[in-house]
Amino acid sequence: MAFGGVGSSLLLMSGVVVTVGLCRRLARCRLRSRPLLFAFLVEMFSTFQICACTNELSLLGNVEPKPHTALTLTYGFTVLHGLTLTGSTCNPCATLQPMCDGGTSLRMGGLKIAAQFVAAVLARVFMHFIWSLEMAQPHLGALSQGCSDPMQTTEVQAFCIELLFSVVFQLAVLRAESVNPKYRVHLIALLITMLVYAGGNLTGAIFNPALAFSLHADCFYDNFFSYLRVYWMAPSLGTILVVFIRDEIFPRTS
Repeated sequence: MAFGGVGSSLLLMSGVVVTVGLCRRLARCRLRSRPLLFAFLVEMFSTFQICACTNELSLLGNVEPKPHTALTLTYGFTVLHGLTLTGSTCNPCATLQPMCDGGTSLRMGGLKIAAQFVAAVLARVFMHFIWSLEMAQPHLGALSQGCSDPMQTTEVQAFCIELLFSVVFQLAVLRAESVNPKYRVHLIALLITMLVYAGGNLTGAIFNPALAFSLHADCFYDNFFSYLRVYWMAPSLGTILVVFIRDEIFPRTS
């Protein structure tokens, strides 16, 4: 793939980041007096950014040198998301954790999770429209791939991997709460990149139900219950485990 192809993808993703930033700022200025609508839209915009960019990144997995280019882009855009999407979780499991702890109300948590799945669908529709235009080299033939099955192992192993990665990620996020924000974003990005390197060739290392649906909706249509167990139930179970063990690992201080 020519560098021009990578450059066009980077330009597209940068445009998504800028547009989402403007939408978040507009919502913050206009909707502060309507907290529920504000929370829904901000979470939707933020999740849209992650899903749209990750859909585009998925087309660049075979760019040489492999896997260095893909991992570098994963790290770079994870840092960018962390810097530009402060205050948003963009992950139903990350929203579920404070709901189980009592830190977020059921109504607000449910609203944010709904926003995340709406954003996942919108991002998929948007990216498929962009790909259908075939204006960039990476987009040629992207829509003909159908279900690009991310599960390259047994369902049981895939379930265990997604569960483990969800636990590791959320425990790391909790542990990093005390770290200076300018370092925290790089630590989290490094962890995500390491998890993608370790399990990306087996399950995609997604551990985010909304992102999984946005990336692989065709696979959900073809084999819904299998993907439900691996990409929705496994990370959700990981969240519940974190709720039970967090106080044993990170005792709360008064």
